[in-house]
Amino acid sequence: MQAPTPAPAVTPRVRDIREARSAAPAPSRTAAPSPSRTLAAAPLPAVTVTGALRAVEALLLGAGQRTARRNAWTSVLEDRRRAQDRVEAQHVLEAARERGPRAT
Repeated sequence: MQAPTPAPAVTPRVRDIREARSAAPAPSRTAAPSPSRTLAAAPLPAVTVTGALRAVEALLLGAGQRTARRNAWTSVLEDRRRAQDRVEAQHVLEAARERGPRAT
């Protein structure tokens, strides 16, 4: 018959870990209040059509496409502004021509 295998020697590090575990207090059985119960809920920001469209845009388009689309839209708005300025300038010139030259 074989002799029983001796238990492996316990190193000082293993002994320190075992002692620390046995000296630790037992976990509490009472549940701590969850953070959601102790914190007041912050009001949600108002959802706007612009914000919703930007969120959809962020999901569907990559960063480069998003930038290109915004640059294109900015160009369209600038073109519209310049066209409006041309129309106003034309009205001013027509009004000045209708008055005729002033006698000096």
